Amino acid sequence: MLDQFVAHAVQLSSLPRLARIRQQPHEVQARLLRGLLGRAKGTEWGRRYGFGEKMTPAEFARRVPANTYEQLYPELEKVLRGQPDVLWPGRPQWFAKSSGTTNARSKFIPVTAEALHHCHYRAGRDMLALSTHLYPRERVLAGKTLSLGGAHAPNPFRPHEPASRVGDVSAVIMAQLPGWAERLRTPPLKLALLEEWEEKIERIARHALRQDVRVLAGVPTWMVVLLRRVVALAGADNITQVWPQLRLFLHGAVAFGPYRELFRQLIPDARMRYLEIYNASEGYFALQDEPEGEDLLLLLDHGIYYEFLPADQWAAPDPRPVPLAEVELHRPYALVISTNAGLWRYMVGDTVRFTSLAPYRVRITGRTKHFLNAFGEEVVIETAEAAVAAASHATGLLVRDFTAAPVWFTADSATSRGGHEWVIEFADAPVAPDLARFGAVLDATLCALNSDYAAKRHRSLALAPPKVRAVPGGTFEAWLAHQGKLGGQHKVPRLLNSREVLEAVLRAAGLAARQA
Repeated sequence: MLDQFVAHAVQLSSLPRLARIRQQPHEVQARLLRGLLGRAKGTEWGRRYGFGEKMTPAEFARRVPANTYEQLYPELEKVLRGQPDVLWPGRPQWFAKSSGTTNARSKFIPVTAEALHHCHYRAGRDMLALSTHLYPRERVLAGKTLSLGGAHAPNPFRPHEPASRVGDVSAVIMAQLPGWAERLRTPPLKLALLEEWEEKIERIARHALRQDVRVLAGVPTWMVVLLRRVVALAGADNITQVWPQLRLFLHGAVAFGPYRELFRQLIPDARMRYLEIYNASEGYFALQDEPEGEDLLLLLDHGIYYEFLPADQWAAPDPRPVPLAEVELHRPYALVISTNAGLWRYMVGDTVRFTSLAPYRVRITGRTKHFLNAFGEEVVIETAEAAVAAASHATGLLVRDFTAAPVWFTADSATSRGGHEWVIEFADAPVAPDLARFGAVLDATLCALNSDYAAKRHRSLALAPPKVRAVPGGTFEAWLAHQGKLGGQHKVPRLLNSREVLEAVLRAAGLAARQA
């Protein structure tokens, strides 16, 4: 059968490569860096820093500075405007537009032909290979993969060049999928690439009712919205009644823990499986290659050379990343990448910790600018997600979305203490949810996972108990809409040391309540 032929073909090309990544990580990365430097030696950037196949990793690290997006932007703007051979050979036509989660501005990341085929598509084939290898009896390729993505539009830097486009990385990928891959997915491109998000959800839901959907792919937050609409249109109790052969969800962008129970209710089938992926506008970094656990295999042969910035270097004026061979288990690192899209020693902003060094596996812990440390408590996103998941499980309150920010000391009280305020949108919550119980479990879990937080919370001397506030359904969607960020690639900042986002979400809550 066709699905079995495709499964065999992708396994044949992908599984040996994944085995090399596990067994020969340093050799794979060294060869990849030589290839990147040799390919880019004739570019403006390559000539500036003396690129060539004989440049060693140590020379590369010594000559080329680590760059934030803002620091690299003058070169990226040249590429956006069509100047050739700046950071990478040629003149890229496609650009992934991210929501700019480390600052307010959008980011435009080149998606070269090499990045598309040797990073994004290669990793996609690897995920297909692993899915069919891990779950051969489920025949996940015999039906459709339902994927949610964004949209693309003309490149505003080249208004007279219609072939140059910008958009969510999912839209960039879908718009150029090879024919064999397009036949495996749904909805058709004319629906998948719709720009108006509410219309997109409605039309995809109506189309998908008639499909044999066996795999879901997307961000959990938005997949919940779609699945609920499908269930409502079908007049069903859950999604299994609509798609009885649904077996796999490939999820990413946000931690799955807080959503796990919600998906169990939506898809009450013991045969349902979940695998995590780690991709971004800048590249496809890692994937879950084992059915149990939450660790992600770092993809070392996909056009990306990796370095890692230790936590004590995150605010350094001259940051010094370390190579893969020097990372240590369970220490926090920020991701630094050099890619076949021309991002050289680029600091992505994501943070990870290594859970294994043989092979190299990571867990995503957050972002360098997304954490709570207003009072020395050092709460990172990974810990916050785990605490919210524990509180959700203990109370039966299913979390749709959340954000948290500090509650500052007040000058008019000698007993004022700092604290955290958690704004949470629950799914199908009772009229009077037990927020006290939710907050107590949240607090206890944070204490158990984070000794700095526990020390500040001891007898509530330095840090008050968390304040949990429930907001109406649709609040976070309303906030995203106001920001112009509705869509599968956009997500709510979980933790910030300012109250700007939290206060804006509370204003959106008032609007959602009035519209209810």
